[in-house]
Amino acid sequence: MTASDRESALALLFEYTKSDSLRKHAFAVDIALRAYARKFGEDETTWGIVGLLHDFDYEMYPTMPDHPFKGSEILKEKGYAEEIRTAILGHASYTNVPRESLMAKALFACDEISGFLTACALVKPNRKMAEVELGSVKRKMKDKGFARAVSREDIVAGAAEIGVPLDEHIQFVIEALTEEAETLGL
Repeated sequence: MTASDRESALALLFEYTKSDSLRKHAFAVDIALRAYARKFGEDETTWGIVGLLHDFDYEMYPTMPDHPFKGSEILKEKGYAEEIRTAILGHASYTNVPRESLMAKALFACDEISGFLTACALVKPNRKMAEVELGSVKRKMKDKGFARAVSREDIVAGAAEIGVPLDEHIQFVIEALTEEAETLGL
Protein backbone atom coordinates (compact mmCIF):
# COMPACT_ATOMS: atom_id res chain seq x y z
CA MET A 1 0.00 0.00 0.00
CA THR A 2 1.31 3.41 -0.94
CA ALA A 3 0.09 6.61 0.61
CA SER A 4 -0.32 8.26 -2.80
CA ASP A 5 -2.70 5.52 -3.90
CA ARG A 6 -6.33 6.55 -4.47
CA GLU A 7 -7.59 3.12 -3.41
CA SER A 8 -5.77 3.46 -0.09
CA ALA A 9 -7.33 6.88 0.43
CA LEU A 10 -10.79 5.50 -0.31
CA ALA A 11 -10.23 2.65 2.14
CA LEU A 12 -9.19 5.14 4.82
CA LEU A 13 -12.21 7.34 4.11
CA PHE A 14 -14.58 4.38 4.43
CA GLU A 15 -12.83 3.12 7.58
CA TYR A 16 -13.22 6.41 9.44
CA THR A 17 -16.32 7.95 7.83
CA LYS A 18 -19.59 6.06 8.24
CA SER A 19 -22.00 8.90 7.41
CA ASP A 20 -23.24 8.78 3.83
CA SER A 21 -23.57 12.57 3.71
CA LEU A 22 -19.99 13.13 4.89
CA ARG A 23 -18.71 10.57 2.39
CA LYS A 24 -20.62 12.35 -0.38
CA HIS A 25 -19.10 15.64 0.75
CA ALA A 26 -15.65 14.07 0.47
CA PHE A 27 -16.49 12.87 -3.04
CA ALA A 28 -17.79 16.32 -4.02
CA VAL A 29 -14.60 18.03 -2.86
CA ASP A 30 -12.56 15.29 -4.57
CA ILE A 31 -14.42 15.90 -7.85
CA ALA A 32 -13.98 19.67 -7.66
CA LEU A 33 -10.29 19.38 -6.78
CA ARG A 34 -9.55 16.92 -9.58
CA ALA A 35 -11.26 19.31 -12.02
CA TYR A 36 -9.11 22.19 -10.79
CA ALA A 37 -5.98 20.02 -10.98
CA ARG A 38 -6.75 19.42 -14.68
CA LYS A 39 -7.39 23.13 -15.20
CA PHE A 40 -4.15 24.17 -13.50
CA GLY A 41 -2.02 21.32 -14.93
CA GLU A 42 -1.45 19.74 -11.50
CA ASP A 43 -1.44 16.15 -10.24
CA GLU A 44 -5.05 15.04 -10.35
CA THR A 45 -4.49 11.96 -8.17
CA THR A 46 -2.85 13.87 -5.33
CA TRP A 47 -5.43 16.65 -5.41
CA GLY A 48 -8.23 14.09 -5.40
CA ILE A 49 -6.73 12.33 -2.37
CA VAL A 50 -6.66 15.65 -0.52
CA GLY A 51 -10.34 16.13 -1.33
CA LEU A 52 -11.25 12.62 -0.22
CA LEU A 53 -9.38 12.85 3.07
CA HIS A 54 -9.81 16.47 4.17
CA ASP A 55 -12.61 15.57 6.62
CA PHE A 56 -12.06 11.82 7.08
CA ASP A 57 -11.42 12.29 10.82
CA TYR A 58 -14.43 14.57 11.40
CA GLU A 59 -16.83 11.95 12.79
CA MET A 60 -14.30 10.80 15.38
CA TYR A 61 -12.92 14.27 16.15
CA PRO A 62 -15.59 16.84 15.21
CA THR A 63 -14.36 19.78 17.26
CA MET A 64 -11.36 22.02 17.31
CA PRO A 65 -8.62 21.61 18.13
CA ASP A 66 -8.91 17.91 17.28
CA HIS A 67 -10.12 18.18 13.66
CA PRO A 68 -8.07 18.16 11.43
CA PHE A 69 -5.00 17.70 13.66
CA LYS A 70 -5.88 14.15 14.72
CA GLY A 71 -6.45 13.21 11.10
CA SER A 72 -3.09 14.67 10.14
CA GLU A 73 -1.41 12.49 12.77
CA ILE A 74 -3.15 9.40 11.36
CA LEU A 75 -2.10 10.35 7.84
CA LYS A 76 1.51 10.84 8.97
CA GLU A 77 1.53 7.39 10.60
CA LYS A 78 0.24 5.92 7.33
CA GLY A 79 2.95 7.59 5.29
CA TYR A 80 1.02 10.38 3.57
CA ALA A 81 3.19 13.16 2.18
CA GLU A 82 3.65 16.39 4.09
CA GLU A 83 2.15 18.41 1.21
CA ILE A 84 -1.10 16.44 1.58
CA ARG A 85 -1.19 16.83 5.36
CA THR A 86 -0.37 20.54 5.20
CA ALA A 87 -3.10 21.20 2.63
CA ILE A 88 -5.63 19.38 4.81
CA LEU A 89 -4.56 21.26 7.94
CA GLY A 90 -4.91 24.56 6.09
CA HIS A 91 -8.50 23.98 5.01
CA ALA A 92 -9.65 24.90 8.53
CA SER A 93 -8.71 28.54 9.07
CA TYR A 94 -8.61 28.13 12.87
CA THR A 95 -5.53 25.88 12.56
CA ASN A 96 -3.51 28.92 11.48
CA VAL A 97 -1.65 26.68 9.02
CA PRO A 98 -0.93 28.90 6.02
CA ARG A 99 -2.25 27.81 2.65
CA GLU A 100 0.89 28.26 0.59
CA SER A 101 0.50 25.66 -2.16
CA LEU A 102 -2.03 25.97 -4.94
CA MET A 103 -3.43 22.60 -3.82
CA ALA A 104 -4.03 23.92 -0.29
CA LYS A 105 -5.71 27.05 -1.64
CA ALA A 106 -7.86 24.98 -4.00
CA LEU A 107 -8.97 22.70 -1.14
CA PHE A 108 -10.08 25.74 0.84
CA ALA A 109 -11.82 27.12 -2.25
CA CYS A 110 -13.67 23.88 -3.01
CA ASP A 111 -14.69 22.76 0.49
CA GLU A 112 -17.49 25.17 1.36
CA ILE A 113 -18.74 25.71 -2.20
CA SER A 114 -19.09 21.95 -2.72
CA GLY A 115 -21.28 21.68 0.37
CA PHE A 116 -23.29 24.72 -0.62
CA LEU A 117 -23.90 23.47 -4.16
CA THR A 118 -24.99 20.10 -2.81
CA ALA A 119 -27.52 21.88 -0.60
CA CYS A 120 -28.70 23.88 -3.63
CA ALA A 121 -29.21 20.69 -5.64
CA LEU A 122 -31.12 18.99 -2.84
CA VAL A 123 -33.82 21.68 -2.83
CA LYS A 124 -34.37 21.47 -6.60
CA PRO A 125 -37.54 19.65 -7.72
CA ASN A 126 -35.60 16.64 -9.06
CA ARG A 127 -32.71 16.93 -6.60
CA LYS A 128 -30.22 17.13 -9.48
CA MET A 129 -26.98 19.08 -9.74
CA ALA A 130 -27.80 19.70 -13.41
CA GLU A 131 -30.68 21.92 -12.26
CA VAL A 132 -28.40 24.21 -10.23
CA GLU A 133 -27.74 27.56 -11.90
CA LEU A 134 -25.32 30.33 -11.02
CA GLY A 135 -28.07 32.92 -10.48
CA SER A 136 -29.96 30.79 -7.99
CA VAL A 137 -26.73 29.97 -6.13
CA LYS A 138 -25.94 33.67 -5.79
CA ARG A 139 -29.45 34.38 -4.50
CA LYS A 140 -29.20 31.53 -1.99
CA MET A 141 -25.83 32.85 -0.80
CA LYS A 142 -27.66 36.02 0.31
CA ASP A 143 -30.21 33.94 2.26
CA LYS A 144 -28.49 33.46 5.63
CA GLY A 145 -31.11 30.88 6.65
CA PHE A 146 -30.24 28.57 3.76
CA ALA A 147 -27.41 26.11 4.51
CA ARG A 148 -26.53 28.35 7.44
CA ALA A 149 -23.52 26.24 8.48
CA VAL A 150 -21.77 27.08 5.20
CA SER A 151 -19.48 30.09 5.44
CA ARG A 152 -20.21 32.50 2.62
CA GLU A 153 -17.08 34.40 3.60
CA ASP A 154 -14.97 31.27 3.03
CA ILE A 155 -16.59 30.74 -0.39
CA VAL A 156 -15.67 34.27 -1.45
CA ALA A 157 -12.19 34.11 0.12
CA GLY A 158 -11.51 30.71 -1.44
CA ALA A 159 -12.19 31.95 -4.96
CA ALA A 160 -9.92 34.93 -4.32
CA GLU A 161 -7.12 32.70 -2.99
CA ILE A 162 -7.00 30.70 -6.22
CA GLY A 163 -7.35 33.84 -8.32
CA VAL A 164 -10.65 32.90 -9.95
CA PRO A 165 -13.56 35.36 -10.06
CA LEU A 166 -16.37 34.19 -7.78
CA ASP A 167 -18.96 33.64 -10.53
CA GLU A 168 -16.46 31.67 -12.60
CA HIS A 169 -15.48 29.58 -9.56
CA ILE A 170 -19.10 28.75 -8.72
CA GLN A 171 -19.89 27.85 -12.34
CA PHE A 172 -16.72 25.74 -12.66
CA VAL A 173 -17.60 23.70 -9.57
CA ILE A 174 -21.24 23.33 -10.69
CA GLU A 175 -20.02 21.91 -13.99
CA ALA A 176 -17.49 19.58 -12.33
CA LEU A 177 -20.09 18.22 -9.91
CA THR A 178 -22.68 17.87 -12.68
CA GLU A 179 -20.27 15.72 -14.73
CA GLU A 180 -20.00 13.25 -11.86
CA ALA A 181 -23.41 13.81 -10.27
CA GLU A 182 -24.20 10.09 -10.19
CA THR A 183 -21.37 9.57 -7.68
CA LEU A 184 -23.04 12.13 -5.43
CA GLY A 185 -26.57 10.83 -5.90
CA LEU A 186 -27.49 14.16 -7.51
